Amino acid sequence: ENGLYPESDDTFDQITLSAYKLGTAIKVSEELMNDSVFDLESYISTEFARRIGAAEEEAFLVGDGQKKPEGVFTKVKATEGATTEIANTNITFDEIMDVFHSLRSVYRNRAVWILNDSTVKALRKIKDGNGNYIWQPSVVAGQPDTILNRPYRTSIYAPELAAGNVPILFGDFSYYWIADRQGRSFKRLSELYAANGQIGFLASERVDGKLILPEAVRGLSVKSAG
Repeated sequence: ENGLYPESDDTFDQITLSAYKLGTAIKVSEELMNDSVFDLESYISTEFARRIGAAEEEAFLVGDGQKKPEGVFTKVKATEGATTEIANTNITFDEIMDVFHSLRSVYRNRAVWILNDSTVKALRKIKDGNGNYIWQPSVVAGQPDTILNRPYRTSIYAPELAAGNVPILFGDFSYYWIADRQGRSFKRLSELYAANGQIGFLASERVDGKLILPEAVRGLSVKSAG
């Protein structure tokens, strides 16, 4: 009472989210469109969505930031002190615990793991001194498998468990911000290829992504060979 309010020493940085264009196109003969016994245009639209979704997943995880989003694995690897380094690929659960506790507790309640399926396999093979597997998957219906009681997600784009890589991330990924500058568009190009008896289809979007709070994600890195 009657005292000065203490001043906060918080600082704010400016982060720019750009707009990178992602697109895919295909040409189909008029005969195929007219003779097809199912809705080919709808199929192409669905396939385009799958392709773009896969490209987004790869960019958001391992994109290098050059004409594409900066992936979260890329950012964590480049951030000093953001990873727990292990000497080789013989991973132990002690090292997984080190990663878990390297993340500040304020982020753990919403944190998940991201790793490659081959890394999951390596974790599942870890045994105790009696030859029993340490990690037992969930046996409760409807309950997802967890690592140290936190859910995990797998992706084929997560780096492999290999020297020089960051194969595991653990953190609150709500701090990876995605900017959709333009929603996905799907266009039918009826005139452009008409002289060749073809119909074109084009799908595109403009998007960017960045980890805006690096301390919210931590990882496990494997020492480089040599």
